[in-house]
Amino acid sequence: MSLCLRNSPEAVKKLLENMQTDLRSLSMECKKKFPPVKEAAESGIVKIKTIAARNTDILAALKENSSEVVQPFLMGCGTKEPKITQLCLAAIQRLMSHEVVSEAAAGNIINMLWQLMENGLEELKLLQTVLVLLTTNTVVHDEVLSKAIVLCFRLHFTKDNITNNTAAATVRQVVTVVFERMVAEDERFKGIVEHPPPVQGNTNRRSVSTLRPSAKDAYMLFQDLCQLVNADAPYWLVGMTEMTRTFGLELLESVLNDFPGVFLQHQEFSFLLKERVCPLVIKLFSPNIKFRQGSSSAASPVPVEKPYFPICMRLLRVVSVLIKHFYSLLVTECEIFLSLLVKFLDGEKPQWLRAVAVESVHRLCVQPHLLRSFCQSYDMKQHSTKVFRDIVNALGSFIQSLFIVPNAGNAAAVSAPAAGGVSGNLTTQAAFEYRGTWIPLMTVSVQGSAKATYLEMLDKVEPPSIPEGYAMSVAFSALLDLVRGITTMIERELSAEEEAAAEFREAHPDQEWQPQPVLCVLVPGAHLVWEEMVNACWCGLLAALSLLLDASTDETATENILKAELTMASLCGRLGLVTPRDAFITAICKASLPPHYALTVLSSNAASLSSKAYSIQGQSVQIISPSSESHQQVVAVGQPLSAQPQGTVVLTAKNIQCMRTLLNLAHCHGAVLGTSWQLVLATLQHLVWILGLKPGVGGALKPGRAVEGPSTVLTTAVMTDLPVISNILSRLFESSQYLDDVSLHHLINALCSLSLEAMEMAYGNNKEPSLFAVAKLLETGLVNMDRIEILWRPLTGHLLEVCQHPNSRMREWGAEALTALIKAGLAFKHDPPLAQNQRLQLLLLNPLKELSNVLHADIRQKQLESVLQILQSQGDSLGPGWPLVLGVIGAIRNDQGESLIRTAFQCLQLVVTDFLPTMPCTCLQIVVDVAGSFGLQNQELNISLTSIGLLWNISDYFFQRGETITLELEREEEALQKQAQEKGETLNRPFHPAPPFDCLWLCLYAKLGELCVDPRPAVRKSAGQTLFSTIAAHGTLLQQPTWHIVVWKVLFHLLDCVRTSSTTADKEKIESGGGNILIHHSRDTAEKQWAETWVLTLAGVARIFNTRRYLLQQLGDFFEAWEVLLNHIQSAALSKNNEVSLAALKSFQEILQIVTPVKDSDKAGDALAAMGVPPVLIDPISASGPGRPLLRSDSLVERLTRYNGAELQAPPPGEESALEDSALWWSAWNTWYRTGTDSTRPPSGPAEKLSFIPSQPYLTALIQIFPALYQHIKANFSMEDLKKLGVILHGAVSVPISSDASPFILPSYTEAVLTSLQEAVLTALDVLQKAICVGPENLQVMYPAIFEQLLLFVEFSCKPPQYGRMETKHVANAKYNQAEWVALNYVPFAERSLEVVVDLYHKTACHKAVINEKVLQNIIKTLRMPLGLKYACPSESTWKLAVSSLLKVLSIGLPVARQHASSGKFDTMWPELANAFEDFLFTKSTPPDNLSIQEFQKNEAIDVEVVQLISTEILPFANFIPKDFVGQIMAMLNKGSIHSQSPSFTEAEIDVRMREEFSKVCFETLLQFSFSNKVSTPQEGYISRMALSVLLKRSQDVLRRYVEDERLSGRCPLPRQQVTEIIFVLKAISTLMDSLKKTQPENVDGNTWAQVIALYPTLVECITCSSSEVSSALKEALGPFKDFMQPPVSRVQNGES
Repeated sequence: MSLCLRNSPEAVKKLLENMQTDLRSLSMECKKKFPPVKEAAESGIVKIKTIAARNTDILAALKENSSEVVQPFLMGCGTKEPKITQLCLAAIQRLMSHEVVSEAAAGNIINMLWQLMENGLEELKLLQTVLVLLTTNTVVHDEVLSKAIVLCFRLHFTKDNITNNTAAATVRQVVTVVFERMVAEDERFKGIVEHPPPVQGNTNRRSVSTLRPSAKDAYMLFQDLCQLVNADAPYWLVGMTEMTRTFGLELLESVLNDFPGVFLQHQEFSFLLKERVCPLVIKLFSPNIKFRQGSSSAASPVPVEKPYFPICMRLLRVVSVLIKHFYSLLVTECEIFLSLLVKFLDGEKPQWLRAVAVESVHRLCVQPHLLRSFCQSYDMKQHSTKVFRDIVNALGSFIQSLFIVPNAGNAAAVSAPAAGGVSGNLTTQAAFEYRGTWIPLMTVSVQGSAKATYLEMLDKVEPPSIPEGYAMSVAFSALLDLVRGITTMIERELSAEEEAAAEFREAHPDQEWQPQPVLCVLVPGAHLVWEEMVNACWCGLLAALSLLLDASTDETATENILKAELTMASLCGRLGLVTPRDAFITAICKASLPPHYALTVLSSNAASLSSKAYSIQGQSVQIISPSSESHQQVVAVGQPLSAQPQGTVVLTAKNIQCMRTLLNLAHCHGAVLGTSWQLVLATLQHLVWILGLKPGVGGALKPGRAVEGPSTVLTTAVMTDLPVISNILSRLFESSQYLDDVSLHHLINALCSLSLEAMEMAYGNNKEPSLFAVAKLLETGLVNMDRIEILWRPLTGHLLEVCQHPNSRMREWGAEALTALIKAGLAFKHDPPLAQNQRLQLLLLNPLKELSNVLHADIRQKQLESVLQILQSQGDSLGPGWPLVLGVIGAIRNDQGESLIRTAFQCLQLVVTDFLPTMPCTCLQIVVDVAGSFGLQNQELNISLTSIGLLWNISDYFFQRGETITLELEREEEALQKQAQEKGETLNRPFHPAPPFDCLWLCLYAKLGELCVDPRPAVRKSAGQTLFSTIAAHGTLLQQPTWHIVVWKVLFHLLDCVRTSSTTADKEKIESGGGNILIHHSRDTAEKQWAETWVLTLAGVARIFNTRRYLLQQLGDFFEAWEVLLNHIQSAALSKNNEVSLAALKSFQEILQIVTPVKDSDKAGDALAAMGVPPVLIDPISASGPGRPLLRSDSLVERLTRYNGAELQAPPPGEESALEDSALWWSAWNTWYRTGTDSTRPPSGPAEKLSFIPSQPYLTALIQIFPALYQHIKANFSMEDLKKLGVILHGAVSVPISSDASPFILPSYTEAVLTSLQEAVLTALDVLQKAICVGPENLQVMYPAIFEQLLLFVEFSCKPPQYGRMETKHVANAKYNQAEWVALNYVPFAERSLEVVVDLYHKTACHKAVINEKVLQNIIKTLRMPLGLKYACPSESTWKLAVSSLLKVLSIGLPVARQHASSGKFDTMWPELANAFEDFLFTKSTPPDNLSIQEFQKNEAIDVEVVQLISTEILPFANFIPKDFVGQIMAMLNKGSIHSQSPSFTEAEIDVRMREEFSKVCFETLLQFSFSNKVSTPQEGYISRMALSVLLKRSQDVLRRYVEDERLSGRCPLPRQQVTEIIFVLKAISTLMDSLKKTQPENVDGNTWAQVIALYPTLVECITCSSSEVSSALKEALGPFKDFMQPPVSRVQNGES
């Protein structure tokens, strides 16, 4: 309980309450039996209350009065009643824990406990109470303390087991408490009194009186423990009855181990150690020393009842503690102890003794500083035992003895693994096996700590049986810990010394460094100590480790042994001890290789070592030679490396492990290897060969394919290990960077000679060569890049030789190494950097160029791949190395094969995409040439195509960097010019007079031009697109004179070549290439493929002429160029290839700027749309070259306008006239006319001979050119020209189309849509007409010609045109799959033409020319055909349109005709018109059967419209119109009004089909003109009256006949026709009555009235009819007669009647 808690008011209050409670309970318990106790208890309660009431510090007061307070409880214990005793002890413990017990009270308590002990009561409670008393405070001293301790000892020896053990624990705790008090006391007095320093040696025993109280207690206790162990009587612990030696030794050990400071600081205690403890130990050891295995135990002087395993084991524990803590005090004694220990390892000692001895030795081995002290104190002193060496050697011979002399108990062990082991399987347990002796290996302790097993068996009395292999396992751990400890300690101190030296050198560069002991932990002569330690132990260690390594069957054990050998080797190296270093390294090397492997380097070294025998303890111990029969797992079978093929050798897992250690050694400790390098490298080369490791990237060795010959066999176990091994191998050579220059040269030369040997071996056979040396040369070069110049020439010179070696593996590696070095050299950050060190850069690149001389393709491939990588990583900084690199890339030939070309090309691609800006501008022309050569190679089409893309990118680059390139090239040019002048030569360069930048462009164009006529169509296409795109996009940069070269030398030259090739190309069908590439039928002959090229080229040239017009016109010979271009266009347009001819027209359109150059975002068609011309665009060729999108987003146009603002804008005012130069346009017109005439002329020969027929798109394009062309030539466009145009238009429209194309061009027959050709024709005429309209008077004579042309087209609706003598089928009947020619559906075209005619007539009816040329008459004449055919027209719409058109034309034309009636210009028109009416109204064609009623009514309405026109426009003006014409009209009306039925109708339809509406209108019109008061001539009136009386008479006949038939037929209904007829007659009568009523009475002839009234009786007769329809008609007819019903006039009035 912490102090503050104990002193808190609550705690105190609780204590008081608890005490009172305890006292009350006590008084209750003792009420009957023990009244005195009860009274004491009650007075105690009073006492406590009093104390509590009177004092503020209650605890202090309680302590003062504690004797009285405790008294009732002590009395209670005295009663010896268990219940009461327990209650009292508990109360006493509570007081103690609050520290309210005084010294006196404590004494009383102890006495009371002693009584209880003697009576054997509450023993556990007693122990608890003692412990609480001693641990909570320090009031118990001297005798009281000793009494308490004795009490515990006494209880330890009771019979009860629990008490016994509890007491033992209590004793241990109490002993500890006593010493802890002393330590605390020393702490308290530390500052106050300085102790006199402890005097060394055996000073007289000082009196105890000088010690302080707690120290004195401790001293007395320890002294008595020694007495008791020695079986003497104690001085201080009075009352002891018995004691065991084992318990005493344990207590001594724990005190010595836990409180070493006490013994080292206080002389009195040191004295006890020397005088009491050491003699005691030596005395107790004696029986073990004398003992020999096999002598009977009875002979030993030790009392028989004391078994001596427990004693011996505890003695060894004490000895370990003494050596560990008090070595400095007990030098001599320790020497004795250590010698004893070594003796105990003897073979003759019992097993368990050897085991505990080995455990003790192990405890020493983990304390390297202690071992160093041994070495200093014994081994380095004259005439002293070599203790340290003896310990190591003893361990070694102990291990050997375990193998050589198997104990009796090991007989089983020898045969144990035989069953599983013979087959070579690993037994599962880790073990050592040597010449038939098999010793298992156990895990005995964690590395670096000696956790013992048998030294800890404190409870065993009999010597335990030691498991087999335990001693070996401990000895093995001890050995490893020894090596680890020593090496770590020495290396740490060495490093500290080296750091100090380095610091000193930095501070004082001029002085020599002396080791200063003050600076670090070093003792003077530290080096001597280190060397002595190593010299003392290395033989024993190597002997033991080699044996164990050979015997080990466990990977971890092997690893540990190897690690020990490795650290020893490295330590020896650092200390400069050559012999031990080489000995350890040889051991590792031999263990790496298969047993008895012939490697001269090793055997010579090993011989010198094995001749030495090391004497260990007088026995001669040989370094044991490896036992080859050890059962090891075979992990690899391979071939030994030798010129003659031999059998295979076997590598075990252990060999591989050793190899890894060897690598580790060489890598981490290369600096200290010195002469052993040779040994290590030779071994490694052989191992690498046996394992079949092959060099990989950077020279690192990787598991390769199985070598030739008996193949290498690797298990999976070793496969996983190999990457690690190869990794370490590489790191090994990385460390060469720490060698100085001279050693480095030696290393390179050594590797070169090793490599030369390998090359010799590989000549003349294709056996796998050893590439170890080449690979390692590469690695060494790579890590020494910072000083590469000193080794570059020997290194690359040797590797170039290797590259030419006939063995492919060998040369492949030479190339790998060489290229890797070049790449690394360029990538390395040299100082100064390569950019400032041109000499070094060219030195590095030179071997790359040398490789071009090697003929082997694989080497060239490697060379190019590395160029690619160099570009990727160092392209930015090649500078002056560029020509060299480009030379390597461009050194390709067609015979080199595809893959080389492909690799070289990748390099080029990289150059163009990434490095143009970084290379000197003078190299740009080389780049163009190299790219061109890739385009022309014929091995790989894709590369040719892509290289064209590269040329485009190059041009783009020229364009963007134009100014900088120009400046640089001009500077260069000046310099060259100067040199040339000095030498007196002329400057020789292509396109010389042009400025250097323009020359660069011309080189590019020339290259592309070559590619445009390549034999492969894809290349041509791509090159063409690129050439024109570049010229279009970047031509602005060229100076004006250069353009002259471009036009004549580049463009026209190209056009000529292409035209020639196209016209001579082969027409044979090309079979699909390679079986899997399909060729489209439009490209399956060479001719068709060349056609495509021709198209492209022509389009490209045209586009350039178009976009660069202003610039070219200033060249002076523009007109000649224009003529040449037009000539090319014409020959292309007339070629018999549809594709070429159509494209030629598109180019024609383009140069006439019908397709305007595209500005920013305008669509190309806008300008045309403005003129009403539908645009026909050639597919815009992608501006970015073939298949490669431009990487930059800004449009070409933006760039152009940036570079040369005015280029595409409108020309400056002065040039307008130039652009409109009429000579150019008339030249164009002539070309157009020639082309048009030739292409639309119908074939003249017989129809069978199929000649070439132009396609629709071609004709469309041809016609579409005219409107734009016309805009420029209209000023001089004559009637003659118009005729020429008409011929072409007519010819074009007449051309039929082939049936397989018709589905695409023609709409289905039912849709009335124009083809684009027809539209174009109409457009052309429209443009003309508009021009005439706004043009001068003299143009207007052209109107009739236009009408004539249009009317020709109108006729097509009924009579399609012929094309020569070709037979064409009507489109609806054509079968699409037959190769026949189909006439177009001309109806829509004719109808549209008709609409145009009406429209035009509308505008021009009054023009002189139109009147004079009888246009109206022609129109009517043309229309007569469809009007007459009516239902027989090909399309119903035709006659309807014809009627409506006629009506429209007449409504405009008749007034004009009347106006000019006198002139006689229209005389011939009237009969034409009358015939037209007649043909239409009384057509000979019958309506189709399927005509619906609604349709019929609509058609009738049209007829009615015509009659109405007659009544409004003709009859009223009869006096201006020829009489015979009026007569014809009246006759017609009469004919119309007389109803004639068509007999073909069903009954239901008859009433409708009789055109009764029409008849009615005719009738009304007749009547109207009969009764009009305007009748001017008697003849006219006569006509109408005649007609009327005929009509009335006829009606009368019909009615009478009907009445007759009705009567006769009886009930049978009359035929339908008759009923219909009567109905019509009745309706006609009612109509007539209406008309008569409306007319003025004086206009009606009396005779007429009489005839009308005469009808009345007949009508009345009809009333009996049975038909309801007749009845209703009759009602209507009779109605009007009421107007005649007047009262009869009076006769008087009448007079005469």
